[in-house]
Amino acid sequence: MLALWGAGLGAAMQYAKISAIYDLLGGVYPDGGAALGWLVSVVGGVGIVLGVVSAMLVARIRYRRSLLWALWLGAAVSLGQAMLPPLPVMLALRLVEGVSHLAIVVAAPTLIAQIATDRQRGLALTLWGTFFGVAFAVMAWGGRPLAIGAGIPALFGLHAVYMAVFALYLGSRLRRLPVEDAPPELSLRTVFATHSTIYRSAYISAPAIGWLFYTFCFVSMLTVLPPYLDPSIRALVMGAMPLTSIAVSMTLGVALLRVFPAVQVAMLGFGLSSVCMLWLWLVPADPLACLAVAGAIGLIQGASFAAVPQLNTNTTTQTQANAAMAQMGNLGNTLGTPVMAMALVGWGYASLPVLAGSAFTLGLILHILLSALRRKT
Repeated sequence: MLALWGAGLGAAMQYAKISAIYDLLGGVYPDGGAALGWLVSVVGGVGIVLGVVSAMLVARIRYRRSLLWALWLGAAVSLGQAMLPPLPVMLALRLVEGVSHLAIVVAAPTLIAQIATDRQRGLALTLWGTFFGVAFAVMAWGGRPLAIGAGIPALFGLHAVYMAVFALYLGSRLRRLPVEDAPPELSLRTVFATHSTIYRSAYISAPAIGWLFYTFCFVSMLTVLPPYLDPSIRALVMGAMPLTSIAVSMTLGVALLRVFPAVQVAMLGFGLSSVCMLWLWLVPADPLACLAVAGAIGLIQGASFAAVPQLNTNTTTQTQANAAMAQMGNLGNTLGTPVMAMALVGWGYASLPVLAGSAFTLGLILHILLSALRRKT
């Protein structure tokens, strides 16, 4: 299970490696201009468009095989990126990398949920939920200094090696899951039907609906909050926020999951996050409030992934739920920062806690409504 989490780190690094060196890419592509922004967002665009389709493909190809192919594809893409090709080619490679990313984030948590025992599952999926935060921290603390010191190709090359190592290890150790359902037919009709099945189900869609509001807030807050913090503690607070989130997720979050259903833990996280945003509104950019909201968000991380197997008992619906989380997560990541930035330009700092607090509150309300729908059925 740790190796599957490691594969997830490799997938998250497909985002983080570009974000960590974004300001350095102008030196590689001096005429890139606004097109450089697509190097970050094109991976998310693939997830928005193909998130649910990926569930159908992974189910047809099978989970172990899909994961291994995606790791090898990711290794090959990073190796190509290490050659620093012309910008159009680099954009095409990022598009392909988006496919690799999707397959990993759909197949790996499904495999974790199937392999883990009932007692292990909450801890295992909580650990899985930390993969994005850990990857961004690793790239900020290790990847960026490597790119500055040894060059950008060294960073991409090391990521290629990382993906290949996990492909080799998991290829030799990972067992195949039993086939529970017939592979879904892949056609335009079934694609629309699968979207309808997922988002009409209060069981399959619930983790993804909450994940949309989590991703909308978390990455955007880490992006737009720093200028409002005291420069003397800015780096300390911004480094501590993702670590606080992970620490709470792996301690209090795991303990709560042993007692309460995952959806209730996620709802607690949304409620506490809303309260913390009120704190940030009353005391602008307060460091303790920043750490408090990061901790509250940590409850949402692991609980959202743990809710997938609790609400969905077979691999087909679990895969659909994980694909919906990938789709909604990419949508939240894509929209969060630009929407938050535009609000800050128009209304200043106050728009940050109001917008994020509203998003957290809406996530809580929708979880309550979906829970009521499940009770009725």
